[in-house]
Formats: sequence, C-alpha cells, structure tokens
Amino acid sequence: MKEYTPEYLEHIRAITERRDEEAARSELADMHPADIAELYQELDLDEAEFLYKLLDDDTAADVLMELDEDDRRKLLSNMPAEEIAKQFIDHLDTDDAVDIIQELDEEDRDEILSHIDDVEQAGDIIDLLKYDEDTAGGLMGTEMIVVNENWSMPECIKQMRMQAEEMDEIYYVYVVDNDYRLRGILPLKTLITHPSVSKIKHVMEEDPASVKADTPIDEVALDFEKYDLVAMPVIDSIGRLVGRITVDDVMDQVRESTERDYQLASGLSSDVETDDTIFTQTKARLPWLLVGMLGGIGNSLILGNFESGLAVDPTLALFIPLIGGTGGNVGTQSSAIVVQGLANGSLDLRNSGRQLLKELGVGLINGCIISMLVFVYNFFKLGSAHQATTLAVSLSLMSVVLFASVFGTFVPLTLERLKIDPALATGPFISITNDIIGMLIYMVISSALILSFA
Repeated sequence: MKEYTPEYLEHIRAITERRDEEAARSELADMHPADIAELYQELDLDEAEFLYKLLDDDTAADVLMELDEDDRRKLLSNMPAEEIAKQFIDHLDTDDAVDIIQELDEEDRDEILSHIDDVEQAGDIIDLLKYDEDTAGGLMGTEMIVVNENWSMPECIKQMRMQAEEMDEIYYVYVVDNDYRLRGILPLKTLITHPSVSKIKHVMEEDPASVKADTPIDEVALDFEKYDLVAMPVIDSIGRLVGRITVDDVMDQVRESTERDYQLASGLSSDVETDDTIFTQTKARLPWLLVGMLGGIGNSLILGNFESGLAVDPTLALFIPLIGGTGGNVGTQSSAIVVQGLANGSLDLRNSGRQLLKELGVGLINGCIISMLVFVYNFFKLGSAHQATTLAVSLSLMSVVLFASVFGTFVPLTLERLKIDPALATGPFISITNDIIGMLIYMVISSALILSFA
C-alpha cells in the first residue's frame, strides 16, 4: 500500500487548485490504478474529478474498479450516462461492468446500456444481470478464448489470435463441441509440443473442473481452493459454456463476505465503514443494542422472581457474572467452530447429529473441569456456612456449559438449513440467549438447594 504524506497531498491539492493539467498528468503517469484510487480517497470530490478526467479511458476504468463502493457511487453520480458508458463500461470486462451497473438505479442502468456501442457486449451484460449476484453466474465474465474440439491445430491458433486481440489476460483455452458444451481445456504448452495435431480433441485435457451458473459463491471459492485454480469455466444446466470466473473475482467476494460476517458477529445489522455518517452507524448498531437491553431486562425479571433465595444467601449474587460470562464464552466458541466448518466445507449438514454429540462431549469435559475448580475455590473460600451456594454454583456452571455447547452448535446448523447466514450465531444472539438461560438455570438450582439445606 502506497503511503501519502501530508506534504505530498498538499502538493497534489495545489496542482488541482490551479488546474495544472500537465503537472497532474506527470504525477499520475507512473502510478498504478490501485494507488490512484487510494489517492482519490484522500482528496475532495472536486479534486478527484479533476484528476480523473485526465486519465486515459483504460486507466480510468481500472481506477474505477479499485475505488470502494461509496467513492465509486459519488464519482458516477456527477457523470451523465453516456459518459459512463463510453469512458468506463466500454473498457471493462463484462463481469466488472456488471458490478458497476448493479450499483446503480434501474433507470440509470437502462440509460447506460442504451449508450453502449458494442451491441454484443451490451447483450452479454444484460444476460449477466439476470443472475443472482451471489452465484457463479453473477460473478463470471464472458471474455475467454474458446475453440472447437474438431479444429486442427493451425486453425485453432488462427482463431485464438483473433479472439485474444480483445482480451487483457489469457488464463485457459476452453474446448467445446458443436453444441457449445464444455469438453475440456487446451494447455498452452500443448500448442508448442503438438503443432501439427489433426484435431484438438486428441490432445485436450478432458473433464476440467467447472461450476454451474447457479452455484453459490462460497462453494465456488471452495472449488478454487481445492483445485488451486486461477480461473474456472461456468456452464449452464446442460453443460454449455457460458463464462469464466477468475481467482481475483473470487478473492474480492470472499473478502467482502468475511467483512460482512465479522460485522454481523460483532452485532452490526448492516455493512458500515468508518467514514459513514453518524446516523448510518447508529442505525447499524442500535438494533442489537436494543436486543441486549431487552436481555438485561429479562435477567432483572428473573432475579426479581428469585429474590427470596438471594435474601437467604446474598453470596449467590457474587457469582452471577461468572455464570453469564462462562455461558456466553462457551456458546460463542461452539458456534464459531461450526460456522468455520460450514464456511470451509469441513462440516456437512448431514453430519449435524455427530457434531452435536461431539460438542456435548467437549462441553461435558470442560464443564467438569471448570465446575470442580470453582467448587474447590468456594469450599475453602466460603466455608461450611455456604454449602448450598458452593454446590449451586458448581452444578449451575456444569449445566450452563452443557447447554451453551449444544445451543451454540445447534443454532448455526439450523440457520444454515434455513438459508440464513450462520455468522449471526457467533454474535450477540448467542451471548444474550446464553446469558438469560444461564441466569434462569442458576436461580432455579440455587433456590432449590437453598430450600433443601434450610
């Protein structure tokens, strides 16, 4: 990541203020598009727009893709649809163009598409917009080199040269049959080692790894990791080649998904950034804070119903944080392990019962160790005058750990079955629920023991 000193930023601002186009072009000439995007984030919108208009179309399109979504939206909001189409969409791969257009209003989308000169490109974009953005179809591009299995090597090379003229990067050469169904891939090494082969199908690698257009992105990411791919073909329901996905697109999607899951686990109801307005950040944080408040009120009601037990032995109140904190920690640990297993494919929903039994065993061992240590501590610390409290705390800890282990496993598995992001289970939901249930368990056990010892 390039560092921009205050002195350099002042230098750039001085150039933009006096509208020195020659000096500005000189500064931008050797900069990578990602570095230019970072520079724009340090400048005001007016300053960024001045520099942006000095870029050539290809660089401008690359810089646009490097900007975060909010900055990109601000930049595009001040541009007419025709300029967006000519300066950006015409110079982007179809998958990147779709990403840009999806961020715009439907009315703006139609207007931009109407200004695209390349009818074939516009048609490809319209087709890609039909796919869910969280599937392989929504992530794929249509720029790829495709050859027929019945072509000879000379004819194949001729067609490849023609197709490659419009492409920036070439990852694989895909082989199809006469019905455009994917048959294999042609390694570039084969073009050199078999220059006179009669037909491509005799030297291609058959049955390449591929995904269907409706495959969820998280499954696509697992396939990329499993097969160590840099690109993967996308096929329709009958095996016809419809596009390709590159590893950089997958990594961008994985990063966004990770950030979203982290925020969800932290109790944020929507995606927020540090530069968002106070109102936006408050709206994202407040829902789970209100749920936490209700959980606290629920705990106070539970304590109120067992006030007589606390009156008999006020020492019980000293261990309320221990019960609540332990239950929350155990539940979060269990749910985090399950969510991680679901994300990386190491846990299958068909093994839900086995995972629940495993967590029950882990909870039993951890519960025994924790409750025994607390029992020994209370036995010597509180003495014989508080036998009921000593026993109640240990039994409650054991029960809470067992419940939290099973509950923390059950919830994300259930959410996954319901097609809800299981990362929700690693956040405040688990902590608040375990806190309330743990308090109820503690009060019921302690009250029963105090009455029996009375």
